[in-house]
Amino acid sequence: MAWEWERLCRRGQFGDTGIVLVAVVLTTVAAAALTSPGLGVAIALLGTAIVFWAARNQRYLEPRWTAFGALWVALPCISLLWLARDAPMGRATLLWTLAVVWATDIGAYAVGRTLGGPRLAPRWSPRKTWAGLGGGTACAALTGWATASLLQVSPALPLILVSAGLAIVGQFGDLAESLAKRRFGVKDSSGLIPGHGGLLDRLDGLLAVMPAVALLTLIQGSSILTWR
Repeated sequence: MAWEWERLCRRGQFGDTGIVLVAVVLTTVAAAALTSPGLGVAIALLGTAIVFWAARNQRYLEPRWTAFGALWVALPCISLLWLARDAPMGRATLLWTLAVVWATDIGAYAVGRTLGGPRLAPRWSPRKTWAGLGGGTACAALTGWATASLLQVSPALPLILVSAGLAIVGQFGDLAESLAKRRFGVKDSSGLIPGHGGLLDRLDGLLAVMPAVALLTLIQGSSILTWR
Protein backbone atom coordinates (compact mmCIF):
# COMPACT_ATOMS: atom_id res chain seq x y z
CA MET A 1 0.00 0.00 0.00
CA ALA A 2 2.90 2.37 0.70
CA TRP A 3 4.27 1.56 -2.73
CA GLU A 4 0.90 2.34 -4.28
CA TRP A 5 0.59 5.62 -2.39
CA GLU A 6 3.97 6.80 -3.68
CA ARG A 7 2.99 5.91 -7.23
CA LEU A 8 -0.36 7.65 -6.79
CA CYS A 9 1.30 10.88 -5.64
CA ARG A 10 3.76 10.72 -8.54
CA ARG A 11 1.18 9.72 -11.15
CA GLY A 12 2.50 6.21 -11.71
CA GLN A 13 6.16 6.79 -10.91
CA PHE A 14 8.18 5.40 -7.99
CA GLY A 15 11.14 7.43 -6.75
CA ASP A 16 13.63 7.65 -3.89
CA THR A 17 11.03 9.09 -1.53
CA GLY A 18 8.92 6.00 -2.16
CA ILE A 19 11.73 3.85 -0.76
CA VAL A 20 11.73 6.02 2.37
CA LEU A 21 7.94 5.77 2.63
CA VAL A 22 7.95 1.99 2.32
CA ALA A 23 10.80 1.71 4.85
CA VAL A 24 8.94 3.89 7.35
CA VAL A 25 5.75 1.83 7.08
CA LEU A 26 7.60 -1.50 7.35
CA THR A 27 9.57 -0.28 10.37
CA THR A 28 6.41 1.00 12.00
CA VAL A 29 4.51 -2.27 11.53
CA ALA A 30 7.49 -4.34 12.69
CA ALA A 31 7.84 -2.21 15.83
CA ALA A 32 4.13 -2.50 16.60
CA ALA A 33 4.20 -6.26 16.07
CA LEU A 34 7.41 -7.03 17.99
CA THR A 35 7.32 -4.43 20.76
CA SER A 36 4.33 -2.17 21.45
CA PRO A 37 1.72 -0.23 19.47
CA GLY A 38 2.82 2.95 21.26
CA LEU A 39 6.31 2.66 19.82
CA GLY A 40 4.78 1.98 16.42
CA VAL A 41 2.75 5.18 16.60
CA ALA A 42 5.82 7.18 17.65
CA ILE A 43 7.84 5.80 14.74
CA ALA A 44 4.95 6.52 12.36
CA LEU A 45 4.85 10.18 13.45
CA LEU A 46 8.62 10.55 13.17
CA GLY A 47 8.61 8.72 9.86
CA THR A 48 5.93 11.04 8.49
CA ALA A 49 8.19 14.00 9.17
CA ILE A 50 11.09 12.20 7.46
CA VAL A 51 8.98 11.41 4.39
CA PHE A 52 7.84 15.04 4.21
CA TRP A 53 11.47 16.22 4.37
CA ALA A 54 12.51 13.72 1.69
CA ALA A 55 9.61 14.70 -0.56
CA ARG A 56 10.48 18.39 -0.28
CA ASN A 57 14.11 17.66 -1.17
CA GLN A 58 12.89 15.77 -4.24
CA ARG A 59 10.77 18.82 -5.13
CA TYR A 60 7.49 16.96 -5.12
CA LEU A 61 4.48 19.03 -6.06
CA GLU A 62 2.58 17.69 -3.04
CA PRO A 63 5.00 16.70 -0.23
CA ARG A 64 2.22 16.85 2.36
CA TRP A 65 0.15 14.31 0.49
CA THR A 66 3.13 12.01 0.14
CA ALA A 67 3.91 12.25 3.86
CA PHE A 68 0.27 11.68 4.78
CA GLY A 69 0.55 8.25 3.15
CA ALA A 70 2.78 7.08 5.99
CA LEU A 71 -0.01 7.65 8.52
CA TRP A 72 -2.79 6.54 6.18
CA VAL A 73 -1.16 3.12 5.77
CA ALA A 74 0.66 2.62 9.09
CA LEU A 75 -2.01 3.60 11.64
CA PRO A 76 -4.61 1.04 10.46
CA CYS A 77 -1.94 -1.68 10.56
CA ILE A 78 -0.98 -0.71 14.12
CA SER A 79 -4.66 -0.65 15.09
CA LEU A 80 -5.23 -4.11 13.64
CA LEU A 81 -2.23 -5.56 15.50
CA TRP A 82 -3.31 -3.96 18.77
CA LEU A 83 -6.90 -5.17 18.50
CA ALA A 84 -5.73 -8.69 17.65
CA ARG A 85 -3.82 -8.87 20.96
CA ASP A 86 -7.04 -8.76 22.95
CA ALA A 87 -6.99 -12.45 23.89
CA PRO A 88 -10.69 -12.97 24.71
CA MET A 89 -12.25 -10.93 21.90
CA GLY A 90 -9.48 -9.98 19.47
CA ARG A 91 -10.36 -12.37 16.66
CA ALA A 92 -14.09 -11.71 16.97
CA THR A 93 -13.52 -7.95 16.94
CA LEU A 94 -11.44 -8.13 13.76
CA LEU A 95 -13.90 -10.44 11.99
CA TRP A 96 -16.80 -8.16 12.95
CA THR A 97 -14.89 -5.12 11.68
CA LEU A 98 -14.16 -6.80 8.36
CA ALA A 99 -17.79 -7.90 8.05
CA VAL A 100 -19.03 -4.35 8.69
CA VAL A 101 -16.72 -2.91 6.03
CA TRP A 102 -17.64 -5.55 3.47
CA ALA A 103 -21.35 -5.18 4.18
CA THR A 104 -21.04 -1.41 3.82
CA ASP A 105 -19.31 -1.70 0.45
CA ILE A 106 -21.79 -4.26 -0.87
CA GLY A 107 -24.84 -2.38 0.40
CA ALA A 108 -23.61 0.98 -0.88
CA TYR A 109 -22.87 -0.43 -4.32
CA ALA A 110 -26.11 -2.40 -4.67
CA VAL A 111 -28.46 0.29 -3.38
CA GLY A 112 -26.63 3.18 -5.03
CA ARG A 113 -26.58 1.44 -8.40
CA THR A 114 -30.24 0.45 -8.14
CA LEU A 115 -31.75 3.69 -6.84
CA GLY A 116 -29.27 6.33 -8.02
CA GLY A 117 -30.34 9.79 -6.92
CA PRO A 118 -28.43 12.79 -5.57
CA ARG A 119 -24.66 12.53 -5.45
CA LEU A 120 -22.97 12.33 -2.07
CA ALA A 121 -19.85 14.32 -2.96
CA PRO A 122 -19.71 14.90 -6.73
CA ARG A 123 -16.43 16.85 -6.59
CA TRP A 124 -14.70 13.97 -4.84
CA SER A 125 -16.41 10.89 -6.25
CA PRO A 126 -19.08 11.38 -8.92
CA ARG A 127 -20.52 7.88 -8.57
CA LYS A 128 -21.32 7.79 -4.85
CA THR A 129 -24.87 8.68 -3.86
CA TRP A 130 -26.81 9.41 -0.70
CA ALA A 131 -28.88 6.32 -1.41
CA GLY A 132 -25.69 4.27 -1.47
CA LEU A 133 -24.63 5.74 1.86
CA GLY A 134 -28.00 4.81 3.34
CA GLY A 135 -27.82 1.30 1.89
CA GLY A 136 -24.32 0.75 3.20
CA THR A 137 -25.27 2.02 6.65
CA ALA A 138 -28.34 -0.23 6.78
CA CYS A 139 -26.31 -3.30 5.78
CA ALA A 140 -23.68 -2.47 8.40
CA ALA A 141 -26.40 -2.16 11.04
CA LEU A 142 -27.77 -5.56 10.03
CA THR A 143 -24.25 -6.96 10.35
CA GLY A 144 -24.08 -5.56 13.87
CA TRP A 145 -27.40 -7.17 14.71
CA ALA A 146 -26.28 -10.52 13.25
CA THR A 147 -23.01 -10.36 15.19
CA ALA A 148 -24.85 -9.59 18.41
CA SER A 149 -27.16 -12.55 17.81
CA LEU A 150 -24.29 -14.89 16.98
CA LEU A 151 -22.21 -13.89 20.01
CA GLN A 152 -25.26 -13.50 22.26
CA VAL A 153 -24.46 -9.85 22.97
CA SER A 154 -27.29 -8.22 24.90
CA PRO A 155 -28.49 -5.58 24.48
CA ALA A 156 -27.71 -5.55 20.77
CA LEU A 157 -28.51 -1.86 20.20
CA PRO A 158 -25.02 -0.47 21.05
CA LEU A 159 -23.36 -2.82 18.58
CA ILE A 160 -25.96 -2.03 15.90
CA LEU A 161 -25.46 1.73 16.32
CA VAL A 162 -21.66 1.49 16.34
CA SER A 163 -21.75 -0.69 13.21
CA ALA A 164 -23.93 1.89 11.44
CA GLY A 165 -21.61 4.70 12.52
CA LEU A 166 -18.55 2.83 11.26
CA ALA A 167 -20.27 2.44 7.89
CA ILE A 168 -20.28 6.24 7.59
CA VAL A 169 -16.61 6.35 8.59
CA GLY A 170 -15.83 3.74 5.95
CA GLN A 171 -17.69 5.67 3.27
CA PHE A 172 -15.66 8.77 4.02
CA GLY A 173 -12.53 6.63 3.77
CA ASP A 174 -13.67 5.73 0.27
CA LEU A 175 -14.23 9.41 -0.48
CA ALA A 176 -10.77 10.33 0.79
CA GLU A 177 -9.19 7.78 -1.54
CA SER A 178 -11.29 9.07 -4.45
CA LEU A 179 -10.25 12.64 -3.66
CA ALA A 180 -6.57 11.67 -3.74
CA LYS A 181 -6.93 9.89 -7.08
CA ARG A 182 -8.81 12.80 -8.61
CA ARG A 183 -6.23 15.27 -7.35
CA PHE A 184 -3.41 13.40 -9.06
CA GLY A 185 -5.40 12.28 -12.10
CA VAL A 186 -5.04 8.57 -11.36
CA LYS A 187 -7.80 6.03 -12.06
CA ASP A 188 -6.47 3.18 -9.87
CA SER A 189 -3.77 3.05 -7.21
CA SER A 190 -2.14 0.15 -9.09
CA GLY A 191 -2.93 -2.93 -11.15
CA LEU A 192 -2.10 -5.50 -8.48
CA ILE A 193 -5.64 -6.91 -8.56
CA PRO A 194 -6.65 -7.34 -12.23
CA GLY A 195 -9.97 -5.63 -12.86
CA HIS A 196 -10.13 -4.16 -9.35
CA GLY A 197 -7.15 -1.79 -9.14
CA GLY A 198 -4.82 -2.00 -6.17
CA LEU A 199 -4.89 -2.72 -2.46
CA LEU A 200 -5.64 0.91 -1.63
CA ASP A 201 -8.66 0.77 -3.91
CA ARG A 202 -10.02 -2.30 -2.13
CA LEU A 203 -9.09 -1.40 1.46
CA ASP A 204 -9.78 2.34 1.56
CA GLY A 205 -12.83 1.96 3.80
CA LEU A 206 -11.00 -0.42 6.13
CA LEU A 207 -8.10 2.04 6.46
CA ALA A 208 -10.50 4.57 7.95
CA VAL A 209 -12.55 2.15 10.05
CA MET A 210 -9.71 0.26 11.76
CA PRO A 211 -8.26 3.27 13.64
CA ALA A 212 -11.81 4.31 14.60
CA VAL A 213 -12.46 0.87 16.14
CA ALA A 214 -9.13 1.03 17.99
CA LEU A 215 -9.90 4.52 19.31
CA LEU A 216 -13.36 3.50 20.54
CA THR A 217 -11.87 0.43 22.19
CA LEU A 218 -9.19 2.54 23.87
CA ILE A 219 -11.73 5.06 25.16
CA GLN A 220 -14.09 2.40 26.48
CA GLY A 221 -11.33 0.15 27.82
CA SER A 222 -12.79 -3.01 26.28
CA SER A 223 -13.82 -4.52 22.95
CA ILE A 224 -16.87 -2.96 21.35
CA LEU A 225 -18.39 -6.44 21.34
CA THR A 226 -18.61 -6.32 25.13
CA TRP A 227 -20.35 -2.94 25.39
CA ARG A 228 -23.58 -2.81 27.30
